[in-house]
Amino acid sequence: MTGAAVGRRRPVRSYTLLTGCVLAGLIALLALVSLVWTPYDADDTSGGRLTAPGDGHLLGTDKLGRDLFTQVMIGSRIAVEAGLGSVLIAATLGVLLGLLAAFAQGWLDDTLSAFLDILIAFPTLLLAMLIVAARSATLGSAVLAIGLAQSAVVARLTRILVKRVLNQDYITAARISGTSWPRTVARHVLPNIWPTLAVNLALQFGLAVLAEAGLSYLGLGAPPPNASWGRMLQEAQATFTTAPTGALAPGVLLVLLVVGVNLVADGLRDTLDPTTRRRRA
Repeated sequence: MTGAAVGRRRPVRSYTLLTGCVLAGLIALLALVSLVWTPYDADDTSGGRLTAPGDGHLLGTDKLGRDLFTQVMIGSRIAVEAGLGSVLIAATLGVLLGLLAAFAQGWLDDTLSAFLDILIAFPTLLLAMLIVAARSATLGSAVLAIGLAQSAVVARLTRILVKRVLNQDYITAARISGTSWPRTVARHVLPNIWPTLAVNLALQFGLAVLAEAGLSYLGLGAPPPNASWGRMLQEAQATFTTAPTGALAPGVLLVLLVVGVNLVADGLRDTLDPTTRRRRA
């Protein structure tokens, strides 16, 4: 392929990452603003039932008279918190478990691999129900359930990547030179698997946002007056024909956030993964 053709492709990859950052960044900004300011209180029902969008209420009100724009802002914060919290749990547990599985040998390797497969096959919703039954229906319970479910995926990927790196000549050279295993992992293993892990964690963020919305739709997420997008969709389904904004607003933002994060993941794949860059070049 000619140099001109390669040069024409690079801006496309940059625009993908830029578009994803803009979409996800706007919703993240909305979430940050909601920490210090919202048009109305979350439980303010003085706006009247199902009023149309207007000057007093940008997106109108819901069936209880609460301002929809306030609800959407709070929902964006919950979505970002759920995504970040779940990914943090998944990354911490997944990387540690994946490293342990990668260095294991024989029956221990087989046992850990089977355990990860079982966790991956275990339904996130069922795990959330078990955790909620043991604790309560809160955002923390939902984040914990999602994070535990995703940690198995991260662990299996980490195991595969680490085993691949451990077979490289520079790892053998580092060990022959007397470098300890912890230092070898810190200096050689983690930096080489991080690009692929970063892409996967970005994808897991989008999946976590969708999972939290689904759990909240079923009443297993953040309780009122916290306005999760999933709960907003559940409450608005009965009045969609008369007041569609109540469902369209959280639904559109949910789609934009997930699409934005997926675009970021795709852009990171092209930017951070050298094998992908060589293959596409």
